[in-house]
Amino acid sequence: MNGKRYALAALAVFVCMMTTGFVVHGTLLGPDYKALGPLMRGQDDQAAHFLSMVLAHVAMALGIAWIYAKGVEAKPWLAQGLRFGLAFWLVGSVGVYLIYFAVQPLPSGLVTKQIVYGLAESLLMGMVVAAVYRK
Repeated sequence: MNGKRYALAALAVFVCMMTTGFVVHGTLLGPDYKALGPLMRGQDDQAAHFLSMVLAHVAMALGIAWIYAKGVEAKPWLAQGLRFGLAFWLVGSVGVYLIYFAVQPLPSGLVTKQIVYGLAESLLMGMVVAAVYRK
């Protein structure tokens, strides 16, 4: 594995995930989360735990870039990125949010939005990592 390309891919995925996470969860879903009241952390409490968010995204970016690097094929990069993003969405959004829905009192409308927005996030992330690894 090419260390420089891997590091660049991980950095690009990290930036993509942090940016889309802010747009989706901080902006688009913000009112939905606020309506949950004490089930979610308030802004000050979230800020106090921001390092955990950064570390989670670093870990995911490293893992995503690693998995992609190990499975990349000599095929068109965009199709590979979209396929990879779709697979990640099934594991990282559909599976996770349905489990949350099963164990937490979340509104079905919120979970649906999380899954749908997660598809856009995952496809974009797949395109970003594939773009770094394209030949």
